[in-house]
Amino acid sequence: MLMIKNILIILIIFLNASCSFNKVVKHHGIHFLEKKQKNLKIYETNRNDTKILLGSPSTIGTFDNDIWIYIERKTTVSELRTLGRKKLLINNALVLEFDNRGLLVKKDFYNKDQMNKLKFSDKETKVLDKKKGFVSSVLTTLRQKINDPLGKRKAR
Repeated sequence: MLMIKNILIILIIFLNASCSFNKVVKHHGIHFLEKKQKNLKIYETNRNDTKILLGSPSTIGTFDNDIWIYIERKTTVSELRTLGRKKLLINNALVLEFDNRGLLVKKDFYNKDQMNKLKFSDKETKVLDKKKGFVSSVLTTLRQKINDPLGKRKAR
């Protein structure tokens, strides 16, 4: 009986020693984005200075290559009573706009509270009234060109 108690005590000590009481924080993006963005000066900082200070951007504008977006996000696992759901600690975004010479002309910094206050439009973009998808239309066109390479046959 004494042997079983000793093994049980050793097992409990081993399990507690391997557990960490520190919360695990997962960090994605640029560390300390809020502090680093303060060093960027409008009409003084250029693209190269920005890359040296912040690194490559998380995203470059889809339609305009002169817009760079940097993101910082920190999450941690919350308490046991919430069943380990992730808790958002930091959620920052920095939007930089450069002119055609590469100088910084606009800088917008958003933290978690400011992002919650952003208003989005309720309007929806209507899709063109195509029943076929892109791939289907390309394949149909290819089939027509294979069947009638010179385009002399009449459509039936």
